[in-house]
Amino acid sequence: MSRTERIAKIIAKRQPLAKKITEVEENLNSISYALHYLEDYRNQLLATVEDISISGKLQAIDFAKIQLSLVAELEALSKLKARFSRNTLNIGVIGRARQGKSRLLQSLTKLTAAEIPDGSGEHCTGVRSTIYHNPAFETYGEVTFHTERSFLDEVIAPYYEQLKLGAKPITLGEFATQPLPSLPSNFAGAEGGAKYEHLRGYHKNIDKYRHLFREISPRRISRDEIRAYVAQDNLEGERIYFNYVAVKDVKIVCKFPNDDVGQIALVDLPGLGDTGIGDEERMVKTIGQEVDAVLFVRMPKPSGDFWGDVDVKLYDTARSALTDLPIEQWSFMVLNRTDRGSNYGDNASNCERLTQSITDKHIKLVECITANCADPDEANNKVLDRVVDYLATEITSLDKKYASSCQERLEQLQSAIDAELDKAKNALGQPIQSAETSRFEVLFKQLWEQLTTGLEILLKELSKQIDKHDRDFKEAVEAAIKACYEDTKLPSSIEGIEVRRNVSNSYETAYNEYLNEIRAHISKHFLTLDEGLKNSLNRVKSQVAQVLIEKGNLGGLTEVRGADFVQAIAKLLPDDLIGDGQPCRIKFGFQILAEFELSYRGMIQHRIRKCLNDLSPDTKTLKLPPNPNAQQVMSNLKALHGEAVYQCETALDELLCEPSQAGFAIVEEFLDRVLRADEVEIEWRIFLREERAAIWPDEFELLGERTRLRREWLEAIEKVAIANQLDSMKFLN
Repeated sequence: MSRTERIAKIIAKRQPLAKKITEVEENLNSISYALHYLEDYRNQLLATVEDISISGKLQAIDFAKIQLSLVAELEALSKLKARFSRNTLNIGVIGRARQGKSRLLQSLTKLTAAEIPDGSGEHCTGVRSTIYHNPAFETYGEVTFHTERSFLDEVIAPYYEQLKLGAKPITLGEFATQPLPSLPSNFAGAEGGAKYEHLRGYHKNIDKYRHLFREISPRRISRDEIRAYVAQDNLEGERIYFNYVAVKDVKIVCKFPNDDVGQIALVDLPGLGDTGIGDEERMVKTIGQEVDAVLFVRMPKPSGDFWGDVDVKLYDTARSALTDLPIEQWSFMVLNRTDRGSNYGDNASNCERLTQSITDKHIKLVECITANCADPDEANNKVLDRVVDYLATEITSLDKKYASSCQERLEQLQSAIDAELDKAKNALGQPIQSAETSRFEVLFKQLWEQLTTGLEILLKELSKQIDKHDRDFKEAVEAAIKACYEDTKLPSSIEGIEVRRNVSNSYETAYNEYLNEIRAHISKHFLTLDEGLKNSLNRVKSQVAQVLIEKGNLGGLTEVRGADFVQAIAKLLPDDLIGDGQPCRIKFGFQILAEFELSYRGMIQHRIRKCLNDLSPDTKTLKLPPNPNAQQVMSNLKALHGEAVYQCETALDELLCEPSQAGFAIVEEFLDRVLRADEVEIEWRIFLREERAAIWPDEFELLGERTRLRREWLEAIEKVAIANQLDSMKFLN
């Protein structure tokens, strides 16, 4: 099997793991959500429970620590998934500026300074680039731009935070138009000043790059355009480019000189050592999420050199990016060899000296390689071949170590969650099994007699009202009829009719227009009957609620009162009380009453519309005579309006008892469902037993056996326990 085939096989084996990790992430998010709910419930209990022993146990449950662990593991899994989701093995190339990093990348990819900036002056590369080997395409690039939001959050905000410049700008317009805050005096040294100048450069030149935030990403660019988006200066060293400020990253596709590297990508990070803020953080993020191996590039000085603090710091920074896999198993040091004929001179002896002393600084690597980074043959044969061979041989083992480390922590987290759940299960103490049962039966018998008697008495009272006018509905009808007589929409004057006739050039047309307007206006007045019907039914629901509260002692279950009390109890009742698989019977009864409504449109509107037929141009019975005048139009309109309102009043008089009859009928249906149906007394007994502490607070403890609070607490714990199964935490076989 060729090296290319081996790498392709490795990548293919990674993909299923990425899918399994996604499933574990979803489960961890479910656990986090369930724990948030459980913690909220714990806080409610703490505000309710007076028992010091129980309060202490509830407070001892450490959900906050578990949530922090969940966040950490989700972040670690995100990195691992990113690694396993890639279609390439990625080699990151990092180093301080002027060490030969760009020359090495040029040698490995056959790209030039036009695509991979290098130089001997200031920092040149401004953007992270990922270079992909693909022999099927001519060289091109893909640019991903910052949005205004990501630019402010990821590029600008760190300057404000680190330099203590105060509130960071909320919008790009604010950053562009407002003067920069002054640098605090405690940052006035050379380093603070240099960092501030970076920010000043972003601010001063914003008009040169802000238009790019509105570009569609990614944008495909030609080979000739690449430098303009990744570099800070042109080939002549002139600092003229500012596009890179708006660029998040660049993808370059080209044909590597070594065809046998397979699905390999090189990640080019901007050279470190500049005074810009955020470079190290971006490097750490890239190494942790986007590379499989790292090449440190270091060019020893011919005049003498040593491993300095900056080298150790760079190594430690890279090591911190991925703590689950020791960096010595996936990193290489490349010492850039220069000869006597180069611009730098011969550094061979110092390359050898640094190779021998590297372990003294505790810089541990797979290998320290000496190669001339400017020589394509040496760069490919000594560096790339060695690294790719190592990855082809060892990456599966490294992946397993990395994944196993994450898996072990997940198993530890699963055990830690179980431990907290055990605390939660025992926090409320053991349920009391004493004389509560017999006491409950006595109290239930009394309540049941009072509740059934109270509801039956209410039903009898309502039955006496079924042939009487409902007062709320009657008031609404009287108000609507009065409005019809007082607010007629009739023409205000004969002159007004004449104007309308002149506009339409016809008394008949004007007459028909008035009819439509008057009819629409009358029907609008009757829409207010909905409120009367609602008030009527709410009065009946409130009467039922009053019986439930006073005779059934249910007021302690909710603070809601009036008609809404019925709906509140309906929501409180569980879907299945007996456990026989049947919907809760009394819940159904409460829902029927709570949801029952009387409406104008369903009950009355069709009757009103029939009374308004004479106000429709096509069905009017009172027509204008030949050669009519304005006075005849007015007379007809008044007559038709008066007759229509009278008919509406007559029709509504016949309906004034309807709400009373509907109220009686729905209450009788309610009683059939909650008092008279099969098994309902058993359901009431079960429900009231669970709620007994709220109904009889002086008789029973708040958290006694089978109370709702205890049941819901244990149900919330069970939801976490179900999600916290070990099998749901595993992505490795």
